[in-house]
Amino acid sequence: MTQTIAPRVRTLVLLILAVAGALLAGAAPVSAHAALTGSDPAQGAVVDTAPSQVSLTFSEPIAVGDDSVRVLDPKGERVDKGDPANPSGTTYSVRLVSGLPDGTYTVAYQVVSADSHPVAGAFTFSIGAPSETTVSVSAQGSDDGLVGWLYGFGRYVSYAGFVVLAGGAAFVLACWAPGARVRAVQRLVVSGWLALTSATLGLLMLRGSYTTSGKVGDVFDLELLGDVLQTKTGAALVSRLLLLAAAALFIAVLFGAYARTADAVEPDRDAEGDGGGDDGGDDGGPDKRDLTFGLALGGTVVAAGLAASWAMSEHASQGLQAGVAMPVDVVHLLAVAAWLGGLTALLVALYRAPVETPVGRDAVRRFSRLAFGSVVTLAVTGVYQSWRQLGSWSAFTDTRYGQLLLVKIALVAVMVAVAFLSRRWTQRLADARVSEAAKEAERTEATEEAERTEAAERAEETVRAEEAVRAEEAVRAEEAVRAKEAVRAEATQRAEEGVRAKEAVRVKATERAKEAVRAEATERAKEAKQPAGTAPAEASGTSEVSEASMAVEPPKASGASGASGASGAFDAEKAEAGQDSVRAAQLARQRAAAEAARQKRLRDADPNRFGLRRSVLAEAGVAVVLLAVTTVLTQTEPGRTEQDARAATAASSSASATGQGSGAVSLTMPFDTGGKSGKGVVSIDLDPAQAGDNALHVYVEGPDGTPVDVPEVKIALTLAAQNIGPLPVAPDHVTTGHWSASRVQIPMAGDWKVEVTVRTSDIDQVTVSKNAQIG
Repeated sequence: MTQTIAPRVRTLVLLILAVAGALLAGAAPVSAHAALTGSDPAQGAVVDTAPSQVSLTFSEPIAVGDDSVRVLDPKGERVDKGDPANPSGTTYSVRLVSGLPDGTYTVAYQVVSADSHPVAGAFTFSIGAPSETTVSVSAQGSDDGLVGWLYGFGRYVSYAGFVVLAGGAAFVLACWAPGARVRAVQRLVVSGWLALTSATLGLLMLRGSYTTSGKVGDVFDLELLGDVLQTKTGAALVSRLLLLAAAALFIAVLFGAYARTADAVEPDRDAEGDGGGDDGGDDGGPDKRDLTFGLALGGTVVAAGLAASWAMSEHASQGLQAGVAMPVDVVHLLAVAAWLGGLTALLVALYRAPVETPVGRDAVRRFSRLAFGSVVTLAVTGVYQSWRQLGSWSAFTDTRYGQLLLVKIALVAVMVAVAFLSRRWTQRLADARVSEAAKEAERTEATEEAERTEAAERAEETVRAEEAVRAEEAVRAEEAVRAKEAVRAEATQRAEEGVRAKEAVRVKATERAKEAVRAEATERAKEAKQPAGTAPAEASGTSEVSEASMAVEPPKASGASGASGASGAFDAEKAEAGQDSVRAAQLARQRAAAEAARQKRLRDADPNRFGLRRSVLAEAGVAVVLLAVTTVLTQTEPGRTEQDARAATAASSSASATGQGSGAVSLTMPFDTGGKSGKGVVSIDLDPAQAGDNALHVYVEGPDGTPVDVPEVKIALTLAAQNIGPLPVAPDHVTTGHWSASRVQIPMAGDWKVEVTVRTSDIDQVTVSKNAQIG
């Protein structure tokens, strides 16, 4: 069975990655979360006189640069001047050169929304009458090319890395402490840290090109990188890198000191209870409790900080109730990490945990409770976020954001259903273990009874054997005594025979000596003149001594040879014993490996565990696709914003079709105070030129069209038909030649007279006026 698991796992993983890649690659270009909700002149509008500026209104604040808004004439030449200004709220304007001829003009904009996504678009308006234009209005933004795709992929990797890092660590701390010693789990958490770190660095490098030109060559532009570091998104990415440094320290302690204190006990020794299974029911003492508490607290703080780096720079930071939405988004991300990351760690533990440290049912039960709490948290925070981003039921089906959200909800429902199956497999595993434990107890009791009977029989046989041994030993002892007596008798007999032989030798020697003496005496008598006749006897004695010495030497040589042979035999026995010990060690290792493989086969052959592994694998597969959908969702324009933009566009189109104004009034009036530098042009912009709150902007230019400052500018509004006014307006100075006032109250619609008083010196001032239709 285990031989077919790995290919199936690889096939399923490849299929899941292919689906996730298709979602990321097939996703529409990133729809930024700020939408153009209005403009002056309106899109497609035909105005009688050339406006002094072009104003763009977005659904949320945006970041603009020098070339964020460009206005091009029919020949493609730029006719805007100066940098874009933000006179009030979410309205941004750029000044135009004076004296523009009739024709069709193109407004192109490329800005960055407050939630970090780029916004690009273009529209046209005409002065006098529409004309041909050489400008090509391209819908492609900086996020549509390779850089945009890489940035989206980097976001996906960063989300996945955070989920694996935070969720894997939470699984070890909350569900399976022995997992801190498992290499596969360690590699999983470290890979999550590496993925998040590398993706964050990549996003930081890509950010400048992503929000401007979209060119690959600008990725390594240090000037763009410096600009990125001054933005909210750049600060969030740098903060994330700093928090990842703290996360590295957390991982080192988790898989270092904490792993050494983790209890190495049988994870399933308590077959019926929830406690004590994986950790043996012993908290390891105060030191381990303190270490666990410190890791849990520090890990939560670091994980919350990492989640906040997304919440404070993206969706949650803008729109309705941002102060509530950001902490809700942090909790939402933490719940996602605890569920999906813990699920990934459980999957790795089920497939890669060694035999001596298997993940038990108690760890699965703890994770099941953790996952249930995470799902409940996700449901509550998800409902709030859905309301905040959609705003209406129709947005579920009428907007891309709502459609993706429905897909996400469906995937979550599938994951919950599969998790329910996993919970059932866990219960079956526990029931099977309880039943097996009962049967094992019965078998143990029967075995013990059989062992007791067998022990009694063995004891009786042992007594009999001991008696037989004693009898045999007595017989052997008696035989040994007899043998000793026989040896002694034989030795005595040999000794007596030796004495007799010695005595016989002595007698013979005496007789020989006597005979020799007699013969010598006779010889001496016969040969009185030969005194050297004793030499032969001495030589004979010497010869006898030499023969005796030669007779004694052979036993000495024989004894030396015996000692040498005994030493060689001892060395051979010692070498053979060393070889036997090496063979025994090798055999022990082989037996241990075989036993581990056998236990792994038995564990994998358990149908309940096999079913649990398959259901968890299916959960993880759905989770990968869910994470891809979530990544695309975070890059999609919220449904509420999309519907507001549609409504604004529809209103603008309706106004253009009926020949009405664009909803804003632009007035240009020349003035001459009579003094030095007293001539110029004053322009008034009133938006939306309706009853109620309005934004008013005043621009003063010199005769050459350059902005100039004057000591004082005052505005008065009068509706003579209803005897209303004059209503004074005191605008605030914004920049050179620019004043603005917000919340200008116009009580009712009508033909209002707009009076502007311009003072160029202490004594030189003039009042000019024009009528404007309000409402």
